[in-house]
Amino acid sequence: MSTTELTAIPNDLRALAEQSSAWPFEQARAIVARLKKKPKDGVLFETGYGPSGLPHIGTFGEVARTTMVRHAFRVLTEDKVKTRLLAFSDDMDGLRKVPDNVPNKEMLTACLGKPLTRIPDPFSNEFPSFGAANNARLRAFLDRFRFEYEFASSTDYYTSGRFDAAMQRMLEVYDRVMDIILPTLGPERRATYSPFLPISPTTGKVLYVPMIERNVSKGTVVYVDPDTGEKTETAVTGGQVKCQWKADWAMRWFALGVDYEMAGKDLIDSVKLSGKICAALGGTPPEGFNYELFLDEQGQKISKSKGNGLTIDEWLRYASPESLSLFMYREPKAAKRLYFDVIPRNVDDYQQFLDGFPRQDGKQQLANPVWHIHAGNPPSADMPVTFQLLLTLVSSSNAENAETLWGFIGRYRPGVTPQTHPKLDAMVGYAINYFRDFVAPTKQFREPTEAERAALQDLRDALSQLPAMSTAEEIQNVVYEIGRREPFLDHKKPAKDGRPGVSLEWFNMLYQVLLGQEKGPRFGSFVAVYGLPNAIAMIDGALARSA
Repeated sequence: MSTTELTAIPNDLRALAEQSSAWPFEQARAIVARLKKKPKDGVLFETGYGPSGLPHIGTFGEVARTTMVRHAFRVLTEDKVKTRLLAFSDDMDGLRKVPDNVPNKEMLTACLGKPLTRIPDPFSNEFPSFGAANNARLRAFLDRFRFEYEFASSTDYYTSGRFDAAMQRMLEVYDRVMDIILPTLGPERRATYSPFLPISPTTGKVLYVPMIERNVSKGTVVYVDPDTGEKTETAVTGGQVKCQWKADWAMRWFALGVDYEMAGKDLIDSVKLSGKICAALGGTPPEGFNYELFLDEQGQKISKSKGNGLTIDEWLRYASPESLSLFMYREPKAAKRLYFDVIPRNVDDYQQFLDGFPRQDGKQQLANPVWHIHAGNPPSADMPVTFQLLLTLVSSSNAENAETLWGFIGRYRPGVTPQTHPKLDAMVGYAINYFRDFVAPTKQFREPTEAERAALQDLRDALSQLPAMSTAEEIQNVVYEIGRREPFLDHKKPAKDGRPGVSLEWFNMLYQVLLGQEKGPRFGSFVAVYGLPNAIAMIDGALARSA
């Protein structure tokens, strides 16, 4: 997939990009303005990931969207400013609860409170820790999509000393940080809160305890060990202490000089507080925006610990990577259901955007999602049939193999083969998988009314009079003509010749009675691919069922 292939930037794009209303350019312009206020040699984009659960599709969305902003920034600056994308894993966080979708839950339960990189791998012992195993999964799927990024481990950065200077600075401004955080906490939490979380030398757990002493010159803090009851002094450097959530985010922004990071809408308050802490440390909070959350089938927020919603592998079983990128591009500030029924639309819409791209002017192209999905260099469109049409073909023919579908396609589009159109061949496989898993189990034919039976009989007779090689348009005209009767007339939307239009109820009836589904592709196109004799036989079968 070419989502992240950073191609050369034509000089004449900048003027169009500066005026474009596409959201990646809006975000990129904010970074350009930031650089004007505080010039620097390079720009650091960051995404964050909590490896307490398996990487989910929301993680992909954040990296994909950030990559789109990064490329938009390159266009605005004509690629004269170096950029980096850091995928940061918070793998030093303590495990707060056992995820629902991982094995060896008893072992993980015994490790609650320990940093994720100090917990054994529950999957296969292939990796040195739970955190390392999930980090490997994160990197594998980022690599699968060919994202250009650098991976960073919180554990590595803390223990290697990369954060030592920032941790010392956090100790210096400790009181200011507390003044920012404490007013946002309840009485109980306020009494024990500290931006520093020591790692217990006895149990290895992340300790949520108050600091009773601080020594800035020595770079140490003192706390009471909850297991021994003894005072314990520890350095804030070298990974012996980590920062608590909002302070940790701010410390990272300050230490690394992060310029851009987006976050979910549920983190709006956290972004504001972390920004204030970053400023207290002496840094400048990054630019960014808060995207809306993804919802599962029941409208609940997807969660890596619950494993609800779609996974990356599930989407890619039923559709192309490009269709997933389109879903992520669209309306990032609108809440969207991320479930199986959104897949077909995004597959076909991607092809429509790709097909229309060459006919657009420069301004329109920069507003076209495929420009951002493919980093300004979308491929040529060459998809002879739609995904919805393939699904309907599978459904109507009960095709269980690709050869059957290719038989229909080859007759409809002579010369189109799996070898000439490998992306279509992949889509055939997606359609078969989608039909087996989602369409077949829910197929339910309804009986036609008497008026609908009469219309179906007339449609059958009219189709039987058409030449065998009739085009999709010729077939569609017949379908419209037969539908011009009550109760299917639509007087509000007349045809071009002034005659009454045909309501969607006519086509819905065809799908429900003939195909056992609620919707489908353009009916004339379906019949052209499926074949007139097969379509006539289908109508005969429906009439016989309801006789």
